[in-house]
Amino acid sequence: MPKPLAALAHDSLFWRRIAAWGAQQGPEWWVKHSPTFFGLAGAVLVPSARRKVVSNLRRIRGDASPLREVLETGRTFTNYAGCLAEVLSNGSKNARLPEAELIGRERVLEAAAHNKGLVVVTIHTGGWETVGPFFSRIGLKVMMVMEPERDARARELQDEARRKSGLLVAHVGMDPLDSLPLLRHLQSGGVVALQVDRVPPGIRTAPVRLLGAPGEIPLGPLRLAQVSGAPLVPIFCSRLGYRRYQLEALPPIFLPRRASSDELTAAAQKVADAVTAFLRVHPTQWFHFGEER
Repeated sequence: MPKPLAALAHDSLFWRRIAAWGAQQGPEWWVKHSPTFFGLAGAVLVPSARRKVVSNLRRIRGDASPLREVLETGRTFTNYAGCLAEVLSNGSKNARLPEAELIGRERVLEAAAHNKGLVVVTIHTGGWETVGPFFSRIGLKVMMVMEPERDARARELQDEARRKSGLLVAHVGMDPLDSLPLLRHLQSGGVVALQVDRVPPGIRTAPVRLLGAPGEIPLGPLRLAQVSGAPLVPIFCSRLGYRRYQLEALPPIFLPRRASSDELTAAAQKVADAVTAFLRVHPTQWFHFGEER
C-alpha cells in the first residue's frame, strides 16, 4: 500500500490519471492550451524539480539574469507538460499524428542499410514518445528503453500511451538477461533507443567532458552496439509547438566487436559532445528533473 504522501507525489499514479483523463476526455483546446497552466503550476509547486531545472540551465549556458532564468525555467516545464499531454492523448478522440521533421534522414537510412539494426542514443527531451509513427513510416520499429519509475502503476499508464503511439517499451534493470529482448530487436532490423543523460546507481560508465565539465556516459548503449554490430546513432528531438517536433540525427558511430577501452571512451566522448551541442541550442528541452547519483 503506497504511503499517503507518496501517493500524492508529482510523479504518482494519482496525478498521471488526472493528466490522462484531461488529455483523453477533454476538448482538443484543453490538450493544446492547458499544459501552459499546469507546467507553470508544476514549476511553482515542485521546488525540487524547479531547483534541478535551474541547475541544468546554469550548466548549459552559465549564469543569466533573474528574468531570463525565470522565463527559461517556465518554458522547460511547459514544454514537458505539452509533451506529456500529447502522448497521453494517444488512443483517444484527441489523438493526432504529430508533424515531425528529421534532419539528417540520409544518415539514418545509410546506417540502417547495414541491416544490423540501429542503437539510437538520446536524452530526456520533448517528443520521443510521439514520434514512433514517424519512424514506422520509414520502415523502422522503435523500442524505447526506459528506466523503471518509482510508481510502477503510473509508469504502466504512460507505457500504454507510448505503445499506442507506435513505440515498443522495455524497462531494463541490473539483470543481464534484460538485454536479450534488445538484441533480438536489433537482429530483426529494429531500432533500440536509449537515454544517456541519467546514470542509475551501479551502472558502469565512461568518463567524458560534458557541458564543459567532467561527466559520465553509461557504457550500456556502447556495449550493445559493440556486441550487436549495430551502428550507434545520436538522435535528439525538440518540441517546436503543438504536435510539432524536430529530430536531428548525427553521423553514426561504428564500434568493432573487440573495441578497446580507449575506443569505447572515444565513442562515449562523441556522444557527450553531441549532447552538449544539442543542449547549447535547446536548453529548455531538457527534462532532467531527478537527482544525480
